[in-house]
Amino acid sequence: MKLYEISRATRESFLRASLDVERIERLIRGAIVEDLDGGDDVTSISTISPSHRSSAEFRVRVAGVVSGIDIAVAVLEMIGLAEIQVLEKDGNFISAGTVLIQVTGNTREILLAERTSLNFLGHLSGISSLTRKWVDEVSDFPTKIRDTRKTTPGYRELEKYAVRMGGGTNHRMSLKDSALIKDNHIAAAGGVSEAFSMVRTTYPSIEVEVEVDTLDQLIEIIPFNPDLVLLDNMSVTECKKAVELVRARFPLEASGGLTIENAKAYAQSGVDFLAVGALTHSAKVLDIGLDLKAEI
Repeated sequence: MKLYEISRATRESFLRASLDVERIERLIRGAIVEDLDGGDDVTSISTISPSHRSSAEFRVRVAGVVSGIDIAVAVLEMIGLAEIQVLEKDGNFISAGTVLIQVTGNTREILLAERTSLNFLGHLSGISSLTRKWVDEVSDFPTKIRDTRKTTPGYRELEKYAVRMGGGTNHRMSLKDSALIKDNHIAAAGGVSEAFSMVRTTYPSIEVEVEVDTLDQLIEIIPFNPDLVLLDNMSVTECKKAVELVRARFPLEASGGLTIENAKAYAQSGVDFLAVGALTHSAKVLDIGLDLKAEI
């Protein structure tokens, strides 16, 4: 089927959010092509006349933080729908029953766009909603909630955007953005000091972060003044000790073994970040549906 260009307004909205327009268009196009699989929507063609028109509402079923509204709008526009009214914006906490988007147009087109739009909306809003829970949990402390690279292949940019909409912050987007020396790099290089020196020699101007498993490793790396140290699977007590050892020379991030139940205790330890892979790999989809109204 023919797919259309997204509107200038939607394109500008993506740019303001620092999102890659072409990448999003490819994702949407691929999702629609996947849904049709080279054929037609046989159910809609069988039951709905080509000229039938309807109005529909995207409605939140449960409360949460919405994310992906412009993505849903872009899906509608690429299908060929133009009469679209956006009622909420990304990052808003939405009560159950709230209408996010209203659309009017060809019924077949609305139903064709329905699942792809909801897949994006529900997935991204689930990430934003979970992120907000973590952010709220540590709100009494300066500690920030940060994501990881544990993202759905191809969706990293959007998932990290959803984290931002939930109040979280992003770690590196890709492997080229900064160096993160982890246990396997340390093992291959022969030690944490050796690994750090190798990165600094190869890329003298890049940001270098180091993951340590023990306080002894932390003590070893302190003289190198890394840009950040990840405290991997350390207890709250160990994190407190790490904060005392570092004395704010560089930021510290707790990583591994974190849960919403112990988040506050880790934040209270004085670390600057909590690395939470669950934000993107375990977020529950937010329940959002499309309600089709009578023919207009």
